[in-house]
This record gives sequence, structure tokens and C-alpha cells, in this order.
Amino acid sequence: MKLYAKSIAQTLPDWATVVTHSADLFEIEINDEHPTFQSLLEELETEIEPGTFGVKAEDLCSRLGFDLSNPNLHQLVEQAQNLLSKIATHPDYKQLLEAGYQPDLNIADAQTALSYLQWELERNQQPSL
Repeated sequence: MKLYAKSIAQTLPDWATVVTHSADLFEIEINDEHPTFQSLLEELETEIEPGTFGVKAEDLCSRLGFDLSNPNLHQLVEQAQNLLSKIATHPDYKQLLEAGYQPDLNIADAQTALSYLQWELERNQQPSL
């Protein structure tokens, strides 16, 4: 399970690991099979709505000292672009291409689509003149 947070506690439990960290966002990977984490879930479990029991992400993050974040679309597009760049240069991907992998749409197409989305987001944020 992954959580995105604006801030985190200085020390994390052994079942939580920071995967990425940008200037304003932490991506935390949670080992949800860890017994201590399972115990915490049981402790925090509540009736979310009639007949449905679970743990609210907000309650879990509060307990862990995380400031829960819902990444904005700009951040998600940036993360996707970074991932696509890593895929394009990954040796396994290059090996697939050398072996004849020819998809109808490729990494460059996905990067172009994200660029168009980013331009549209920027255009919509600019004040109209």
C-alpha cells in the first residue's frame, strides 16, 4: 500500500519506507502484511458507514504523524513523466525493443500525451487577459 504525505515523522516504523521524496511530497510504501501494522489496523478499525468496518486513511496517517496529501494533478503528471523516462531507459525495456517489441503506442506517445496535459493545466492556471 502507498500513502502520499506532505510531512512525516522523523522516524518511521519498520513496516513503512519512504519511496520517493520531492520538495513537497513523500511517497511512503507500507508493508501491510507486517504483524505490527496489522495490529495497528485492528486498533484503529471503526465503523466507517453502517455495516462497513475499516480504517480511515486520515486516522492512520494521524497516528503515524503523517500530514496526508492528495497530490495535485501537476504532481501526478510530473511523477508519471519521471516514471516513463525511467522505463524508456531501463535495460529490460531496451531488450524488449531489440527483440522486436513494437506496440501500437510507445513510450514517446505517452510522454507526448502527458506533455499536452501539462500544457493544458498550465494554460488553465494562467489568469485571463
